[in-house]
Amino acid sequence: MSNTTRENGCDVCIYKSYLFNYLTKQEIAWVNLNKEDIFIKKGEIICQEGEIIKHLVYLKEGLVKLYKTGPGRTQQIISITTPRDFIGLLSIFSNTEYLYSLAALEDSSLCLIELDVIKKIILQNGKFALSLIEKINRISDVVLSNKVELGIKQLRGRIAHILLMFADKIYRSDIYELPVSRKEVGELIDMRTENVVRILSEFRKDQLIGIEGKKIEIKNKSMLKKISELG
Repeated sequence: MSNTTRENGCDVCIYKSYLFNYLTKQEIAWVNLNKEDIFIKKGEIICQEGEIIKHLVYLKEGLVKLYKTGPGRTQQIISITTPRDFIGLLSIFSNTEYLYSLAALEDSSLCLIELDVIKKIILQNGKFALSLIEKINRISDVVLSNKVELGIKQLRGRIAHILLMFADKIYRSDIYELPVSRKEVGELIDMRTENVVRILSEFRKDQLIGIEGKKIEIKNKSMLKKISELG
């Protein structure tokens, strides 16, 4: 990891999670004394599968992938986390070790809060505990929903879905730089790399998208949506 710093307190942080609105002044003080602000570069690993869970990780800026390594060191990307959200919540309270790995897709700023402090707050602050449980459930619902939705789509539908996800949910722009490689796109939607390359080329030929290196331009959004919906 790169550049560890201590920045402003959580009470005045512009990146503060809405969950921290449920903390008392004393609890905010505990968090401030037991957190680190770090900066990591694109491609760096935040934590690896099998490591002991010591922190609650919050993404302030950047983009992070959550993935699992399979046989032959193949990867399956489970989800992509956007700024102002917690990362790795799916296993943080059910296991002592990470079931997944986390790596930066872009240069990213994060806040690491000691897990023991969060557990202490949970034991005494019911509103915070309930909000955190609701947050974990929503993340689980989204991950499962995405996997089911992608699983029933044909290959062209999966590519259309992922292109629209980056445009509408991550960058909120129809022109963006794809933060993942063609191989990683395949890992995210369970496709072979060559199929990803082929279908992207077909979409460009059909003038649905423009491609220039990693730059993607959505040119025919309505048709992409139709392909995504029909699968």
